[in-house]
Amino acid sequence: MALGAMNAWTAQTKADYAALSTALCLCVCAAGLFGEDLVQRGHRQDLMVLAHIAAHPGAEAPGIARAVGTPERVVTRSLSRLTENGLLALVDDDAHPALRSYRLTP
Repeated sequence: MALGAMNAWTAQTKADYAALSTALCLCVCAAGLFGEDLVQRGHRQDLMVLAHIAAHPGAEAPGIARAVGTPERVVTRSLSRLTENGLLALVDDDAHPALRSYRLTP
């Protein structure tokens, strides 16, 4: 991103429009790579949550968060995504309905 911005500034001072367009392309590509990294981080987090539940069926969000070393709100988002995608199912617990636990879907 910094390279693109520096190239844009240099191109502007010399009225080099080819270099300016190249600089803008560099900035857009850097922003795209940054966005892709954020998406991949979410996928890696989902994989860690899924692996923990596979090893510990009936796990609850606070326990998963402690096990994978991630804030509970991040784990909750992963659990929602994985449940919506059909990879996880909520376990019905009549004794403690407020505590949601998860297992892999068959």
